[in-house]
Amino acid sequence: MISMARATPAGSAGNELRDEAARVSAQALDAYSSTVVGVAEALAPSVANLQVRGAGRGGSERAVGAGSGFAITPDGFLLTCAHVVGRARPGRSVVANLTDGRDVRASVIGSDRLSDLAVLRAEEELVPVALGDADTLRVGQLVVAIGNPHGYASSVTAGVVSGLGRSLPAGGRRGPVRMIENVIQTDAALNPGNSGGALVDGTGRVVGVNTAVAGVGLGLAMPINAATRSIVFALMRDGRVRRAYIGVAVAPRALPPSAAARLGRRHAVQVLEVVDGAPAARAGLVRGDLLVALDGVPVADAGDVQRLMVAERIDRPIAAAVLRGGRERDLELVPDELATAG
Repeated sequence: MISMARATPAGSAGNELRDEAARVSAQALDAYSSTVVGVAEALAPSVANLQVRGAGRGGSERAVGAGSGFAITPDGFLLTCAHVVGRARPGRSVVANLTDGRDVRASVIGSDRLSDLAVLRAEEELVPVALGDADTLRVGQLVVAIGNPHGYASSVTAGVVSGLGRSLPAGGRRGPVRMIENVIQTDAALNPGNSGGALVDGTGRVVGVNTAVAGVGLGLAMPINAATRSIVFALMRDGRVRRAYIGVAVAPRALPPSAAARLGRRHAVQVLEVVDGAPAARAGLVRGDLLVALDGVPVADAGDVQRLMVAERIDRPIAAAVLRGGRERDLELVPDELATAG
């Protein structure tokens, strides 16, 4: 007598596979939700709904701006966007609405339109965030945006890092324009009022300051990195950011083959314009020069030049290595301090 094992119907096996897939999917969703919920709960006490006040009729106060911000120290410092406080001078009153029900008075300590960052000082103790490092982010990484879009307090959206290394112009309106570099692109929904809010990674560390909505599903945030930290520290300490200025407009340019072989690299920047009376003009730079290095640092695009325009180089002679007519020239220029409007 031959014994035969009972066969599992094909339909039953398919149902089991579908059930297992659904179970794994539910677990993954739960893990994702748990991460977002954990970040939101941890950051909520630190994120504020900001109401910027100005003088109204009869000496009364009126709202002149609104946005988001977040605490960065326990003794009352908050970080937000410069465009949230507008052209507010230091001392302008801001009311920070917190999730614990407090309406805390704060004042503008410093605002830097060329980085779109501003620092406020509240009159009470706050719960600070933990700052991360945007330079470690990867495309596809989970991020959570927390802010107050349209005045809806502590709103949370989640998405991923859609792109890195973006650039965003800041300043202008009769003043200088500067490119903010290494801007984070995310599909986490951002809306008016989110500006100045926190962009947070899955570990609960703030890696960006939400600043702009560039389109549906396209939000931008300024990175929290070493450069940003130095700007924030300057605003906390001095109320402003000092930058060097040499007075040139430049664009990337390939070096002639002979110069490239001699210098061991392929690119420099070509001088497109020299401002009359500016440090570059005083040093003898002219339109058409190929600027190879500044202060001994090679430059290959406008960003390289911009990164060198720090306070430490103001009023200090620096070397400019130039190619003109195929010949190398060494010039010396002394940067001025960049004057900003407003």
